[in-house]
Amino acid sequence: MDTVSKYFGSEVFNDTVMRERLPRETYDLLQRTIKNGKHLDLGLANAVAAAMKDWAIEKGATHFTHWFQPMTGITAEKHDSFITPVDGGKVMMEFSGKELIQGEPDASSFPSGGLRATFEARGYTAWDATSYAFIKDGTLCIPTAFCSFGGHALDKKTPLLRSMEALAKQSLRVVKLFGNEDVKRVYTTVGAEQEYFLIDKDVFDKRKDLIYTGRTLFGAKPPKGQELDDHYFGAIKPRVLQFMKELDQELWKLGILSKTEHNEVAPAQHELAPIFTTTNIAADHNQLMMELMQKIAKKHHMVCLLHEKPFAGVNGSGKHNNWSLSTDTGINLLNPGDTPAENAQFLLFLCAVIKAVDEYQDLIRISVASAGNDHRLGANEAPPAIVSIFLGTELTEILQSIEQENPYDGKEKELLRIGVHTLPRFAKDTTDRNRTSPFAFTGNKFEFRMLGSSASISDANVMINTSVAEELRQFADRLENVPDFEAELHELIKETISNHKRIIFNGNGYDDAWIKEAEKRGLLNLRTTPDCLPYLLHEKNVKLFERHNVFSLEELTAQYEVQTENYCKIINIEALTLLNMLNKDILPCASRFVKQLSDAYISKNAVGLALDCTYEKELIKKLSAMTDLIYKKKNELEAKMKQIGGLTDTTEKALFFRDEIFARMTEIRTVVDEFEDRTDSSYWPYPTYGAILFSVK
Repeated sequence: MDTVSKYFGSEVFNDTVMRERLPRETYDLLQRTIKNGKHLDLGLANAVAAAMKDWAIEKGATHFTHWFQPMTGITAEKHDSFITPVDGGKVMMEFSGKELIQGEPDASSFPSGGLRATFEARGYTAWDATSYAFIKDGTLCIPTAFCSFGGHALDKKTPLLRSMEALAKQSLRVVKLFGNEDVKRVYTTVGAEQEYFLIDKDVFDKRKDLIYTGRTLFGAKPPKGQELDDHYFGAIKPRVLQFMKELDQELWKLGILSKTEHNEVAPAQHELAPIFTTTNIAADHNQLMMELMQKIAKKHHMVCLLHEKPFAGVNGSGKHNNWSLSTDTGINLLNPGDTPAENAQFLLFLCAVIKAVDEYQDLIRISVASAGNDHRLGANEAPPAIVSIFLGTELTEILQSIEQENPYDGKEKELLRIGVHTLPRFAKDTTDRNRTSPFAFTGNKFEFRMLGSSASISDANVMINTSVAEELRQFADRLENVPDFEAELHELIKETISNHKRIIFNGNGYDDAWIKEAEKRGLLNLRTTPDCLPYLLHEKNVKLFERHNVFSLEELTAQYEVQTENYCKIINIEALTLLNMLNKDILPCASRFVKQLSDAYISKNAVGLALDCTYEKELIKKLSAMTDLIYKKKNELEAKMKQIGGLTDTTEKALFFRDEIFARMTEIRTVVDEFEDRTDSSYWPYPTYGAILFSVK
């Protein structure tokens, strides 16, 4: 057996380990409990905990932690040792079922959006038994959900699990309509491609903006960027290759299916793509992937940047969420299939997605909203902020033929009656990919391309799962117990195509003409985070989440408050960092350089040669004017910053940060970047874009 196969999943308490270490009856009972979504009996939990503890200690673990994902978007953990005191001043190693299934970390300082007061510290973590425990840095990590004393979700995982359950319930109703009585469970799968930058740690340490904000607040464009596309899929540099090799090894130990890695378009940019897996596990794996990227990069004296737009003028980093639906019998519900029944089932699920994305395009946009992603959406490497679906020419024509009751002029000339005639053989990858589309069908899955690099994939999948669950609910309600199933099915698909075809767009999403066309179609263009977040609390969205028990109104309000406040905090930190850089480094640098030019001008004139000194005169005049402008705009920004304390309404504050603070930051940057281009490099206080982007040799 090869080496990778031997150590793959070696740090995971996975199904193989459980089969080996648990008594057969205990293992079978645990599997039934997990599949049926039941609470663990304490006796069963004790047996599992004992086996898990013994396995972890053999692996060198001394502590355990409930590993959870609060609304900060990253992970959290509180470590407890296995030790328990015994007589004689000794200890023994213990881990109970109660400790396995429930923890009580301090919840007072995590974002809650008003669900709890700061003095109310109690919060609970509950084991997500569908996601395997693992060992990280000598600690047994138990994936958990995180909720308040009152049962409200305080994390990313709880809503995700609820949305998966909602979608599974409604999907099962629909597949049963097609005679699939052997199907007992439907689940969503995701493969999350991850983009990131690697830069040398020495240059990172000299950039306050990268240290404090994760992105450069200043930086003149270098002579060479990504224009030649020579970095894309190019030979990987040895230093980066060593990083990737170690990253793969650590991911594989944790059972993470790291598959593909390559250079991306921008200098210093790279991508890693895993094989798809069940959605909540994919979310756990992506969080671990980001953590390991940053940790391993430091070992190679590099820094991994996960900001959506760390450098202006070159591509930012996203995360492509490849989403699909499968049954426990191995059927991909977004695969057209070969038989009439499979074709009809595929078309109904396809229509559910089309209708969901159209009716809940606001939620799809909200799911990727952040201050960082606002820089990226609509740029050359990312879809626009307008949500649309790409289906490709062939599938679009098939839907048109169904809507218009016309023969399909492709591979089959028969009139398409759903469930009567088979679809034309719709092979995977019959059309080109559309990298400008936010939501593209790619043969047997949808690739949602709007996510930002640092985002938790849970948010996007909560929105997709819940909205599709709602459409399947409506479809099942209409189709169950009808006298003529085929006729009603055909009419339903035809109506759905007709009513929601506006969301289908196969063209260039970067073209300005699409913005005008989208407006004519009535599609939303929510360009910034403050534009889209208020839609979260619209009545139709509140009803959606309450109907499927994904969010209560209180939890939705909390989500809105947390996301809006986070946007404000990020812009505030960036503004304070920008002012710090101006006051302590850039303006003093400007003053020193202008003084040098003035001294040179005076020296040349002092020799009595009647020199023209055109260079010095013109540059002194230009830079002095620019310095004055920077100083003026800096003062304006500082004055605006003082007004923030008087704003109490969260929505009003977010708009103020966007329109008054961020807008002024952008104006200042334009002038400073031009100043940098005209300044002696020995005077400039920070590594340039060129030095950063090409720092890893």
